[in-house]
Amino acid sequence: MLHHIELYVSDLAKSRDFYEFLLPFLGYELYQDWPQGFSMKLAEHYIVFVQTPADFLEAGYHRCRIGLNHLAFRGGRREQVDNLREVLRNKGVRLLYDDRYPYAGGQEHYALYCEDPDQIKIEIVAEVADDQHPT
Repeated sequence: MLHHIELYVSDLAKSRDFYEFLLPFLGYELYQDWPQGFSMKLAEHYIVFVQTPADFLEAGYHRCRIGLNHLAFRGGRREQVDNLREVLRNKGVRLLYDDRYPYAGGQEHYALYCEDPDQIKIEIVAEVADDQHPT
């Protein structure tokens, strides 16, 4: 079972604005807070966000390099994912594959995709209700 994930970010203030807005929609709460970082927790799992030291900022991040490609979260019912999509759009968050929403991941995969301030892909997956399972 996963214990926690730690992400180094290029601008802690921008990442904090994004994740302290997004993660409470998904049930997370602020867990830890210190000058160089913070964490958000849901049940026994938490995500840590730490300011990258200046000496390591130049290389930047790209999800196609070795390392993390994206984070995927359970987003609740389809209506909740739809609502979150509109809220993110109104906040100016970059939505990915929006022309294929909500099935960019396939016809049986109802999900929202966006980017965080460092362009880390975030996937929000809707739960499948009993009446939505393919026959």
